[in-house]
Amino acid sequence: MTAAENVCYTLINVPMDSEPPSEISLKNDLEKGDVKSKTEALKKVIIMILNGEKLPGLLMTIIRFVLPLQDHTIKKLLLVFWEIVPKTTPDGRLLHEMILVCDAYRKDLQHPNEFIRGSTLRFLCKLKEAELLEPLMPAIRACLEHRHSYVRRNAVLAIYTIYRNFEHLIPDAPELIHDFLVNEKDASCKRNAFMMLIHADQDRALDYLSTCIDQVQTFGDILQLVIVELIYKVCHANPSERARFIRCIYNLLQSSSPAVKYEAAGTLVTLSSAPTAIKAAAQCYIDLIIKESDNNVKLIVLDRLIELKEHPAHERVLQDLVMDILRVLSTPDLEVRKKTLQLALDLVSSRNVEELVIVLKKEVIKTNNVSEHEDTDKYRQLLVRTLHSCSVRFPDMAANVIPVLMEFLSDNNEAAAADVLEFVREAIQRFDNLRMLIVEKMLEVFHAIKSVKIYRGALWILGEYCSTKEDIQSVMTEVRRSLGEIPIVESEIKKEAGELKPEEEMTVGPVQKLVTEMGTYATQSALSSSRPTKKEDERPPLRGFLLDGDFFVAASLATTLTKIALRYVALVQEKKKQNSFVAEAMLLMATILHLGKSSLPKKPITDDDVDRISLCLKVLSECSPLMNDIFNKECRQSLSHMLSAKLEEEKLSQKKESEKRNVTVQPDDPISFMQLTAKNEMNCKEDQFQLSLLAAMGNTQRKEAADPLASKLNKVTQLTGFSDPVYAEAYVHVNQYDIVLDVLVVNQTSDTLQNCTLELATLGDLKLVEKPSPLTLAPHDFANIKANVKVASTENGIIFGNIVYDVSGAASDRNCVVLSDIHIDIMDYIQPATCTDAEFRQMWAEFEWENKVTVNTNIVDLNDYLQHILKSTNMKCLTPEKALSGYCGFMAANLYARSIFGEDALANVSIEKPIQQGPEAPVTGHIRIRAKSQVTALWPFGDHSGRKASGCPHPARLKATVQSRVLLPLQDGAPHLLPSLRFIWKMDIP
Repeated sequence: MTAAENVCYTLINVPMDSEPPSEISLKNDLEKGDVKSKTEALKKVIIMILNGEKLPGLLMTIIRFVLPLQDHTIKKLLLVFWEIVPKTTPDGRLLHEMILVCDAYRKDLQHPNEFIRGSTLRFLCKLKEAELLEPLMPAIRACLEHRHSYVRRNAVLAIYTIYRNFEHLIPDAPELIHDFLVNEKDASCKRNAFMMLIHADQDRALDYLSTCIDQVQTFGDILQLVIVELIYKVCHANPSERARFIRCIYNLLQSSSPAVKYEAAGTLVTLSSAPTAIKAAAQCYIDLIIKESDNNVKLIVLDRLIELKEHPAHERVLQDLVMDILRVLSTPDLEVRKKTLQLALDLVSSRNVEELVIVLKKEVIKTNNVSEHEDTDKYRQLLVRTLHSCSVRFPDMAANVIPVLMEFLSDNNEAAAADVLEFVREAIQRFDNLRMLIVEKMLEVFHAIKSVKIYRGALWILGEYCSTKEDIQSVMTEVRRSLGEIPIVESEIKKEAGELKPEEEMTVGPVQKLVTEMGTYATQSALSSSRPTKKEDERPPLRGFLLDGDFFVAASLATTLTKIALRYVALVQEKKKQNSFVAEAMLLMATILHLGKSSLPKKPITDDDVDRISLCLKVLSECSPLMNDIFNKECRQSLSHMLSAKLEEEKLSQKKESEKRNVTVQPDDPISFMQLTAKNEMNCKEDQFQLSLLAAMGNTQRKEAADPLASKLNKVTQLTGFSDPVYAEAYVHVNQYDIVLDVLVVNQTSDTLQNCTLELATLGDLKLVEKPSPLTLAPHDFANIKANVKVASTENGIIFGNIVYDVSGAASDRNCVVLSDIHIDIMDYIQPATCTDAEFRQMWAEFEWENKVTVNTNIVDLNDYLQHILKSTNMKCLTPEKALSGYCGFMAANLYARSIFGEDALANVSIEKPIQQGPEAPVTGHIRIRAKSQVTALWPFGDHSGRKASGCPHPARLKATVQSRVLLPLQDGAPHLLPSLRFIWKMDIP
């Protein structure tokens, strides 16, 4: 093991702005100072040695003047000092002074104070010099019989590490510890002793466990955890032992410790695939989720349940536990609820769907009674979507779900109401037997709808699916009720004039002359009252929308009136009733047009809405069969096509998911014959304890081995030149919040390089955790140095530094080799993600920062450029492929990504290819990125440090010339296309 691979046990936070003291002043304080002065001097010596300074002249001073002191603080600092101080000469021999230190160790091991004994034993675990440990072995053995448990448990650890590193010093350690374990009563001492036997002599550990296997439930949780680990290792190494220990694992599922229950459940799943075992483990997981208050624990255990569900044989067992899983919904955390609902939805079957729907209906009703919480609306939205999915998969449940959900159309939360409306629209199209029920319920809640968006959707559903004369008349009645008194302009003027009273304080403004549609002049009164003349909430809902200037709903109303009028004409044979109904519909459209052209609304009516209402008036005046087919048949066909495409996408995604679950055997995979396999190779599963440890340490070697492109060779950064005396290259491994630099240092000279130190510094939101230790390199030798960097946010950063060293025998100053910069890319933190269109639009409207980049590239195909964007930015395209297929000269797509820190990044790509410039014309357009933070908004077009940049983006990013860069707080709404693009307006596509 090289010096760079030695484990560093001591991490000390050091203020870097202080000046290092001189060796003479430190020596004076250590010799003549009081206890306080010596303590401070010893701290400074430790810091200087950690920073690579060599202080050989102080070693004897500390032995003479500091080592004899009995102060506990001094004792603790001395243990740190002896750990880090060089103990050998350059040729590897032990320093003579260490004999005196060894005698001090022996005295501390026999000290009457248990703290000094125990801390000395812990220090001995870190010693790697057998010559120092050999004289201490009798004292260490004696500590096993000390009266205090602190000393005994540290003595066990010391014996374990000495036996592992230098077995010849204590060859009878397993037997000694086994005897100690049999007679020991303290739980922590027994745990340490049992842990040592597991790794040193597994047979002795099994012998001890066999003698007390019936009393395992009475042990402490720390010992139970070690027992679970032992059973796991033994059963995987020797599967025939499973029947012997499986009962013990079952008993540990009832432990009082959540950690023991969690590990026992995981071990039980790996040891047995029997339905009873899987059910017991799953029940244990569910109990843990419900009883544990920490949301992180709930999410971890939920992930284990989801892993269980992935196995086809276990899915049937978990289906019987769906109702127990739904108990987790009592947790207020939204992420836990989201995962629970998704898991329940994956497990639902025809046997339990009815019970699931009843529970979800109760949960939906609860959200109405609960006081408004930050996540209540989002939870209600999740419940609605889950019920939607259940109803689509099991149509028999739709009749029970729809009446409850339609009450939420009048909800103040527009997102939840929009989900309900989408569900109702899909249900009324797919299930003919429910149309009467849905129309009836829709008419009941129609007048209570508060959101204009939901109102438009409800109007469309009523206009499309009201097929009887009574329903059509009811729709007209509800529209008149929602519109209020007509004509609207005259009634509003009368109300304003009637509410004004002479005694009220009034102000008179300039009189304005207006021209009406009839060509006559009208004078608008400029009287204004000091208090409002009419409360807006007293107006009927549709009338309020129109007076607020939202005339898009008027265009939707005109379409609905046209549909039901044409249908009424086809149903009713009496000419008088036909004309009366059509005339009433035309009157409503005309009064809305009159209102739009007046000055009463807050915003005037748009030309598009005028064109739509005028078109509907013309259709009703002619009532031609062609227009009847367009309004009453083709619109429904469009919805049918859209739902069919959506269903196909869902089936395709489910098929891909099922293909992932299926274990396929490749043609070149080796065949394992159990009869020819050694006993220690029979475990077909990996060591879960080892995998958990590797995952906690950020070790992803297995993933890298599976993916050749992700190997270390592709992530190596050269830091120095080949002609430099010291060659260095670094492998940069980014693991979420940590960055590990594995630096290879090669001595290319014929001299010995002493005190070779890697000095690093960071720029950006990065922090160096520890300073790498110095090392000595022989001629043409090499070593690996590891450095850890902590990441605090999604931001580009730079790691820079140099390598300094001393040449053996040279009298010159220290030599220095400057390293190339290591750029930590924000792309390592960005991951493709998915969200719904509604969530995308909501985030787009809420986010405060935007980065708008106008691009000019040499790519000539729109789809090729979009794929280039996706590959370069690591984002996911939310716009479906069918919407991007075909060629019309322009393209608009929404992209989404999410950082490991939970930050969202949205992008809208609006590009076009000018046809008039020929087929070889490059793509032009712009990209808009929106985010909550400025740094994320600048990604990926900012420079490495995440600051504002003016110029071209980094070559590794988009190959485009940035013509304009805008980063400003947002004020406008949803993404727009290029100004030169126009939407093709179609008639009433749902």
